[in-house]
Formats: sequence, C-alpha cells, structure tokens
Amino acid sequence: MKQESAARNTGPASPPPPSSPAPPPVDDGDPQALWIFGYGSLVWRPDFAYSDSHVGFVRGYSRRFWQGDTFHRGNEKMPGRVVTLLEDHEGCTWGVAYQVRGEQVSEALKYLNVREAVLGGYDTKEVTFYPQDTPDQPLKALAYVATPQNPGYLGPAPEEAIATQILACRGFSGHNLEYLLRLADFMQLCGPDAQDEHLAAIVDAVGSMLPCFCPTELALALV
Repeated sequence: MKQESAARNTGPASPPPPSSPAPPPVDDGDPQALWIFGYGSLVWRPDFAYSDSHVGFVRGYSRRFWQGDTFHRGNEKMPGRVVTLLEDHEGCTWGVAYQVRGEQVSEALKYLNVREAVLGGYDTKEVTFYPQDTPDQPLKALAYVATPQNPGYLGPAPEEAIATQILACRGFSGHNLEYLLRLADFMQLCGPDAQDEHLAAIVDAVGSMLPCFCPTELALALV
C-alpha cells in the first residue's frame, strides 16, 4: 500500500510553488487574462466560460483524496472524498489550465468561489503550470486547495478505507464513484507520462470491492 507515496514524473525542473495564498495571477501576455488550474472535477466539468485550455501539470504537489465533501459528492452524515493538493517537493499533479479573459474572469471567479470555496472549503493558491505540449513555456495559474485548517478536511487514510467511503457516498453532483472514475479516465488520456499512484491504488481497491457492494450489471448505474 502506498498511502503516502507521491506520483513521480519527468518534467522540467523547478522549485516548489509558494506555500502561502496569493492573489489571482495575471497572464503576462494579457493583463486582462487569468489561468485557472483544475485537478479534480474541473478537468471534465469546468462549468464556466473560458477562452483557451491546456492539459499539463504542476510540480511540487501531489494529489490526495483527503478533503471531505458534504455537498457535491456526499452529505453531512456521509461525506464523500474529493481531492486536494499536498505540498510535495518531488510531486507532480496533472490537470487542465483554463484561460479566462475580460468579463470571463469575474464570472469564473464568482462561480468558483461558490463551488470550490463556499461549498467545498477550498482556498486559492498560485501555482506554476507546465503545458503538456510546451513545458518550456510555464504559466502562472490559480488553484483551489483544501488545507487541514478547513472544517471539511478528512486527512490521510488507507486507500482501502478511502475506496469504501467513495463507494458509499453520493451528493448533489452525483455518486462519489463517478468522481473517482472520471478522474482516472482523464489520467489515462494524458498518456504514459502522467502517473498518480495514490489515485491508481484507490481505483484498484474499488475494483476489488465493487462486486461486494452491488451486482456487476448494476455497477454502471452508480456512475
């Protein structure tokens, strides 16, 4: 079991991102533009207007299913498990950066403040994003990160325990299992360079447990 193992990946060397919250970074090429980095449900469902997007990664962080969710993927009695970023000098987290420009900036930040901060318990942090196609042209981006200080933070647990919790939870945005599998699908689409051992271990645990929770023919009904 690799509960504390971080995903390793090759990529351009760079120092770890700053650990303190920062104001929204500005696109150097367009003072009216902002890049937003998504590494959870934002990779498949941003739900805000944007002008451009790139698949890529940030260094200095590893993705962990350590944040509790009592709205989107769970409830007060049975909180779901969703991802946050853990500072990790050797970590690498893949996701999608979205560029918003002009009026899109305020609209996106207003929407994400509700979705990620108010309902999710996330704070904002500036990260350095490396596009998959042009890693030699990094971008400053805004990321939403759940810290241990927020009331919904669940912290580490064995992957088997996380898998059990994911299989049991559902929220207003759907089943927690859907969240896990969509994120796993995204990582496969990123190619062989994209690795996330924590995510893979949870998917494997779910695969071994799923027949115990429901018949095979009903498995897809959860997602």
